[in-house]
Parts: sequence; C-alpha cells; structure tokens
Amino acid sequence: MAGDERIARAGRHYEQAVFGGDAGALDIADRELDGVEADLALARGRIAHARFLDGQGEDGRELALFERAVELYGLLGDVRGQGEALFWVGIFHQVVRHDQETAVPVLERAQELATQAGDRLTLSYVLRHLGIADHVAGRLEAARERLEESVRLRREIGFLPGVAANLVGLAYIAAGGGRRDDAIRLLDEARAVAEAGDAKGVMRSIKEAYGQL
Repeated sequence: MAGDERIARAGRHYEQAVFGGDAGALDIADRELDGVEADLALARGRIAHARFLDGQGEDGRELALFERAVELYGLLGDVRGQGEALFWVGIFHQVVRHDQETAVPVLERAQELATQAGDRLTLSYVLRHLGIADHVAGRLEAARERLEESVRLRREIGFLPGVAANLVGLAYIAAGGGRRDDAIRLLDEARAVAEAGDAKGVMRSIKEAYGQL
C-alpha cells in the first residue's frame, strides 16, 4: 500500500476518533503511520548506503534507520519487511564496517524471515552476501553453493543485473579454486547478461574482474 494512502487512512481514523467517538481508531491510525515510517526509514537507509558505495563516506544515520525499520516491521508483524530490513542491517556491518562476525548472524536471521515470507528477491540478496562471507572465510564450496542458489532465484524473478553480479562473484570463486577457464566462461556469461539487462554498473565490475584474471 502506498505511503500517501496510508497517511490518508490515518487521517480518516483520526476523524473517526474525534468526530465519531471511536477512540480505538487511533490505534489503527498509529499502525498505519508506523508502516509509513518503517518504509521511509528503510528507503532513507538504502539511499545513505548508496552514497557510501559512491564514495561519499559513511552516513552516521544509516544503521539507526535500518534498525528502526526492523523494530517497526516487527511491531507490525510484517515478516517480509522485517526480513528485508534485517538484511540491510547485515549489509551495513559487512560492507560498511567489514565486520563479518556481526553481519553473518543478522543475515542468517534475515534468510529465515525472507524464506518464511516467500520473498525471493530479498532471499537472493541474503544468499549472495552469506556467500561473500563464506568466500572471505575461505569456504569456497559453501560460497559457490550460496551464489548459485541466488542466481537461480534471480533468474526466476527476471533480475538480470543481479544475475550478472552473482556470476562475477562465482568467477572470483572459480579463480580462487584454480579454475581459471571456468572463471573466464562465467565472466563471458556475466557480460552477456549485463548487456541484456543494461547493467552498466555491473559491467564495470566485469571489466575489473577480467583485468584481475
């Protein structure tokens, strides 16, 4: 439901309470606004993270925004939203702070919630980043399995830029295991998928990976 619609609904519940004498409508209004706040916190946190990836430095609000979203989605009983927000808390610790030890348990909980909610997109992201944690720890086979499952999910939902990004990750894993020919093949496939999905950002990663191999 769109935020504007929920705000309008909260306004109608206000009128119902003030003019209709139904004080219980105020609790419903609060829940509507909690949902809007949760969505907004998650969206603002993601924008802050994108600025970090763009080289603009860490935004001190990012983690607090994601944690607020987790809290609000939890209060609302929104399993899908809570799983997505927890994923971003994990991403903050993994990508911004380089703290795999803190990130992994959060990502594993996000995996449980995304699976429960049937949220294949968030699940594909969680698996990718759990695979990255495995790769960093030298568990190449576990990393490969997670990224391949993420690729499968992303193909199912037609998320081509995400497929290409994962193929790059799989290429690095193959290279780390001494399988250079497989790594080149994976990068060739990643390039074709990225071109089909107009994923210019991923294309930069592919060119960098070719150079390193």
